Amino acid sequence: MQLSTRARYAVMAMVELGCHEQAGRGGPVTLAQIAASQQLSLCYLEQLFGGLRRAGLVLSVRGPGGGYRLGRPAAEVTVAEIIDAVDEPIHTTRCTGDIGCMLSPDGGQTHCCTHELWRELGQHIRQFLSAVSLAEVVRGQVGGQAGQRLLTEEA
Repeated sequence: MQLSTRARYAVMAMVELGCHEQAGRGGPVTLAQIAASQQLSLCYLEQLFGGLRRAGLVLSVRGPGGGYRLGRPAAEVTVAEIIDAVDEPIHTTRCTGDIGCMLSPDGGQTHCCTHELWRELGQHIRQFLSAVSLAEVVRGQVGGQAGQRLLTEEA
């Protein structure tokens, strides 16, 4: 699975805001600072922050010394929320929804032989990203969680 550039950049930018907050640097962070720190396109970030702001994930501060800060505590923001805020679906393949992913011989829609496999994988990815908080990413506490969360779910 590969996340879109929009999704990856949005998560990276939010992690930068979370790191700034965790370090106690105080004050808002400009998009230029985020772009420089994360080596991202400033123009692209400007587009993404509209969605993040509408979702309440960031607050904008106007005027001299203005910029952005987290709209909620990092522990209350999930990675899935960030991705959703920039209108990016989380898909593993072309197999999405219930309509079908292939054309049937009669010209209608049908499912490929692996449709259920990819649908299940997509659901697991969504569950995982919904369970990982921005704070965990900022603290570097994500490694190894996928296996732990699966074991917890099975118990």
